This record gives sequence, C-alpha cells and structure tokens, in this order.
Amino acid sequence: MMLVILLIVAIIVIIALSVAVYQKNTNAICTSRRRLEGKTVIVTGGTAGMGLHIATDLAHRGARVIIACPFEEEGTNARKQIIQDTENVNVVFKLLDLASLKSVRQFAAAILETEDRLDILVNNAGVGVQGDFLTADGMNFIMQVNYYGAFLLTLLLLPLLKKTGKPGESSRIITTASCLHMLGNVNISMLSNLNRTNYWNLIRIYGNSKICLVLFANELTKRLKGSHVVINNVDPGAVGTRIFDSINKVCGTILTSACNLFFKTPWQGAQTALHAALDKKAGEVSGAYFKNCEMVAAVKRAYCEKTAKALWEESVRLVKLTEDEVDQCFKSL
Repeated sequence: MMLVILLIVAIIVIIALSVAVYQKNTNAICTSRRRLEGKTVIVTGGTAGMGLHIATDLAHRGARVIIACPFEEEGTNARKQIIQDTENVNVVFKLLDLASLKSVRQFAAAILETEDRLDILVNNAGVGVQGDFLTADGMNFIMQVNYYGAFLLTLLLLPLLKKTGKPGESSRIITTASCLHMLGNVNISMLSNLNRTNYWNLIRIYGNSKICLVLFANELTKRLKGSHVVINNVDPGAVGTRIFDSINKVCGTILTSACNLFFKTPWQGAQTALHAALDKKAGEVSGAYFKNCEMVAAVKRAYCEKTAKALWEESVRLVKLTEDEVDQCFKSL
C-alpha cells in the first residue's frame, strides 16, 4: 500500500514539474527596444504586482510615469523604488480609488490640468473576489473597480489621448482582462443584474467584470474610428500576485506560490501588457486581445455588437456621464 502511495505521489510530482517546465519555457517576453523619452504614461495599480513591473519597465525607457492607487504609503514607497531602480526621477504618484466615481473624476481632472500629453494609459488596477457588496455609488464593488471605474477613467482621459496621438504613432489604451472572462456571460437581458448582490457567485462577478472590459474595448474601437487612439486587451495568464489574498490569507499564499512556481511571476505577467504598449504592430490594431505577446481571440460572445452597445449605454448611465460630457470626451484638447 505504501509503495502505491509513493508511486502516486511521484507521478503527481513529475506531472507538476513537467507543467512548470512547459509553462516557464513558453512564457513570452516583450522584445521591444522602444525608448519613451518625452512620452507620458499612466499605470493604474502601478504600485504593486504586475503594475509595478510595468511602471518600472516604462520608466527604464525614459517615460514620465504616473502611477496610481488608493493607498498613500504604498504609492509613495513604489515611487521611491521605481526612481531608485531606474534613476528616472520623472515618476509621479497620484491617489486613485476606482471604487469611487468622485475619486476617478478628481484624478482625471488633475491629469487634464497638469499634463500636456498622454501616450499610454494602462488600466491595470483590479481586485479579485473581495466580497459581494455595493459601493457608495451603488455599484457592485468588484464590477466598479474592475470595469466601471476603468470605463469612466478612460473616457475622461480620451481628450488628452486624442490630442497626443498622431498618424503612425497612436496613443494606446491597455486594459487588463483575464482568461476568466470566459466565465462571464453578459448579454442585454442581464445588464440590469450586473450590480446585484447575493445574485452571482464571486468568480462569476469577476468573470463578468473582465468580459465587460473586452466588450468595452470593442465598442470604443468603433467610436474611435478615424482617430489616432487604439485600445487593446491583455490577458496576463495565471500570475502569482496578492490578488489571491482576497480569498483568504492561507489560500492566497498557496495559490500565489503555485502560480509563481508553475505559471507566471508578476514580472512575467507584465510582459504582454508591455508588448501591447510598445510593439509597433500592436499599435496598429484596436479592439484586439493579446495573450503571451500574441494576438488571439477572446471568447466569441465578447464580440456581440448589440451587447457591447447596450453595455456602453448602461455604463454611461451608471457612472453618471451626461450627454454633453460624453460628447466632450471625444473632442481633442
């Protein structure tokens, strides 16, 4: 009996190590050598995990990097770390709470007032499955942080992105999706239920938030036609970050360690976002879905034009954008 158990354990270990070797050897790396002197980028959630690696890489390339998160101490420390690692002192930290429409508006207004250009917006910030509750704005917390907050922020910053983009060098918007977008199933009849509590399981809410980002990118691509702004989605893969701590500390530690060992570290997870932000060909497409630094297809239902249009209209209503404000969002400064 003991021999059988040892054999089973040995087989499991061999399979796990084989998976780890395969995954580690197939993880793509951004190969762009593009420099970013004179460019300005914003990385939400750029103070920890993948976001910190994205921001650090862009700072290494000479960009003015604005990192944003809702935690003062974390943001201040991240800024110091990026400057120390890159010797680029043009790094700014600004408070941004995507769970607050007021905070998003204040952040965007400050950017429009102080910055004369915006070349790359990386909507990297997100939460896992913290809980099923409503924010002060009356939206599901996971949905607001992962989708509605990014939706509002992107639209409010569009005038500066449009001002900056030029023929042959479009401004870029990157949204961090997830393979779990495949678990989301958003359609017109379900839109009124997206923000309900005690209705979906937490994984489904997370999946809904991620497929909404893909639908948003597709709809915004249509509305940006003829401009020099592109928006693309990135799927970082299974990455070992503290997002798993939202389950609980023990499970979070186990899952984070497993992802780091068998799938991707935060640095490896950052590579597809960097590819979408820097690669020449990636800047020539919009509404695309990138995984492992390659353009792939998202789940089929993420391309439903009727759902994307209806989601757009519902999102505009929920984030309290007036018709005049939406019109202003599409005008260059």
